[in-house]
Amino acid sequence: PRVELAWAMKAHQHAQVYFNLISSVDPKFLSLTKVDDRIYQEFRESFRDLRVDVLDPEELKSEPAKAKWRPFCLRFEGVVEDFNYGTLLRLDSRREYTEENTIFG
Repeated sequence: PRVELAWAMKAHQHAQVYFNLISSVDPKFLSLTKVDDRIYQEFRESFRDLRVDVLDPEELKSEPAKAKWRPFCLRFEGVVEDFNYGTLLRLDSRREYTEENTIFG
């Protein structure tokens, strides 16, 4: 529980920074890492049918989902700093960050 709480606190700090970035810069011109294109390509290869506009928590947190996400994240060990940290995600990308619309993954 302490580790997850620490991750949640770090994720909240990152969310604030990233939200400020995407609110002030057109996201199509924004790179968060040097390997953004690789991450996206490998993400789409691993999760072809995953809807990213409206997320289903089961596709993120169920045991079968975790079995797919772990190997995907481990590909970026040593490539992306904090590759295995949690993040705050909006379940519905059209809505604001609220307690009901946010999941920690």
